[in-house]
Amino acid sequence: QVQLVESGGGLVQDGGSLRLSCAASGITFSIHAMGWYRQAPGKQRDLVARITSGGSTNYADSVKGRFTISRDNAKNTVYLQMNSLKPEDTAVYYCHTAKYGIERWGKGTLVTVSS
Repeated sequence: QVQLVESGGGLVQDGGSLRLSCAASGITFSIHAMGWYRQAPGKQRDLVARITSGGSTNYADSVKGRFTISRDNAKNTVYLQMNSLKPEDTAVYYCHTAKYGIERWGKGTLVTVSS
C-alpha cells in the first residue's frame, strides 16, 4: 500500500522558517519524482516545487529563492525547506508523486504564516 505522510507544518510568524517532510512507503522511492503542492482556502491546488529522481528541481516563481526541495533516498523522504515565509504562503501543503499514470497524494499538512 502506497503512503505519503507529511509532517512539519504549523504556525509561524512572517519571515520565519519551517521544514516539511514527506515519508513515502510502498513505492520504489528512488525512481519517483516527488513534488510539493499547496492549496489555500478557496483556491486551486498549485505546484510549489518538484524534484526528479536524478535530483533536478523546479519551483513556482512565487517561492524561488525562499524554498528548497530535497530528497533522501535512504530515508524515502522528501523535504521542503521554507524560509522567509509570508502570509500568502499560508496553505495546506501536499506531497505528490505520479508514475505509470497513477497519482499519489498525501493528506496534507497545514502551514499558517501570521503577519
